Amino acid sequence: MIEKIETQWLLSFKSVYEQLSFKLAAEQLQIPSSNVSRHVSLLEKSLNSRLLERTTRKMQATAAGTKLYHSLIPLMQAMDDALEEVSLHGESVSGHLKMITPDLPFMGEVIADFCLQHPQIQLSCDTQLNPNEGLMDGFDLILSFGRGPLDDSGWVAKEILRWPSCVVAAPEQFEKHSSPTTLDELSKVPCITSLSVLQGTPWRFKNQEKLQVQSSYKVNSGNLAKAAALKGLGFAILPLHACQAEIASGDLIELKLDQEPEDLVLHAFYSGRKYPLQKVKAFLTHLTSSLGNL
Repeated sequence: MIEKIETQWLLSFKSVYEQLSFKLAAEQLQIPSSNVSRHVSLLEKSLNSRLLERTTRKMQATAAGTKLYHSLIPLMQAMDDALEEVSLHGESVSGHLKMITPDLPFMGEVIADFCLQHPQIQLSCDTQLNPNEGLMDGFDLILSFGRGPLDDSGWVAKEILRWPSCVVAAPEQFEKHSSPTTLDELSKVPCITSLSVLQGTPWRFKNQEKLQVQSSYKVNSGNLAKAAALKGLGFAILPLHACQAEIASGDLIELKLDQEPEDLVLHAFYSGRKYPLQKVKAFLTHLTSSLGNL
């Protein structure tokens, strides 16, 4: 069957299905509208199935058309990935690298150095702390924070950095609330949480323990959370390295609990294949090497 089907017929059908218009599909594919119509007709003839119902007022997919579209999408993506992988194999790293990353202090230099080393790379980089599934579509690489087990997704995850964490507060918080020693006691004191990333609450502890905390101060920045903790606005969960100096000086006190906070982990996500594209693989190698030198 496959030897009777032209790839362009499938591309035209896919575009018409998504646009519900031969004209819009033709504009997207940059070919004449008559060609698109002919491709779909030839595909329907070869399959002996009506894929799209056309009237003068609207167009809609048949059940057969819907089934074909949803079956085609992963196959066409896999074919496109395979062709791009082969085209880049053994050659200089090139192409359009689309990525999302938190705005980390070291990341700007890392990305700029990578582009200097690979001048054929075109970069599009968005800074987001908590990219949702819809936003992630269309990107090659996502760098994102997390604590605890990852949710199942169609993305491959690679751990990049891991920071042990601690719960801290200013001395005045310990004067107001004594010193919580259990998660239950911690749930009753004011806490500083994130606005969106890591869902703000619950806080995650090892052994898959979760804690709903009270918070009237929510920020999407570790620096802002630490500043608020220093001002005595509540307890904060922070990477240990980010507040070691303040703990040593006594400006912050580390809370000793019956459970340890989960580590903060920076993961790299790339879309559903066992191996990343060459440009993604090259960037991850560069990132890992650069972090090792910091």
